[in-house]
Amino acid sequence: MKLHDLKPAEGSKKQRKRVGRGEGSGRGKTAGRGTKGTRARGKVPLFFEGGQMPLVRRVPKLKGFKPPRRTEYGVVNIADLAALDGNDFGPEDIRKAGLVRKRDDLIKVLGRGEVDRAITVRAHAFSSTARTKIEGAGGTIVMVETGTGKEKEGAGA
Repeated sequence: MKLHDLKPAEGSKKQRKRVGRGEGSGRGKTAGRGTKGTRARGKVPLFFEGGQMPLVRRVPKLKGFKPPRRTEYGVVNIADLAALDGNDFGPEDIRKAGLVRKRDDLIKVLGRGEVDRAITVRAHAFSSTARTKIEGAGGTIVMVETGTGKEKEGAGA
């Protein structure tokens, strides 16, 4: 027995259907493509939708989802506040120092960095890390209510 005598086991390999090779083959004439139409005549791109604006062009380009009524904060870290002079910081002071953009209505204080003195910070929101670091240094946090201009003082606020 030689290498060219080897054949696959019977039934293990199917021969492909040769379409369009005459009526006697059973796959002649239209070759399994039906009659007329684009698919009968040529290739159609994978996501082609018949001239309608394709789904891939209808959906937004960037990934993710932003809720239309989300609450956006301008963020400032404790390290940035510690670098400033003074011990009392409100939203106006933070904006004047250039730590947040003017268009950021709400300000949130985050906990990156360390504070070495007792400071009072007035902002709309605080992360739990920022809260513990400020209070750990002997400072106080004051929550400024959104839109009303009222302030709530204390740790639980």
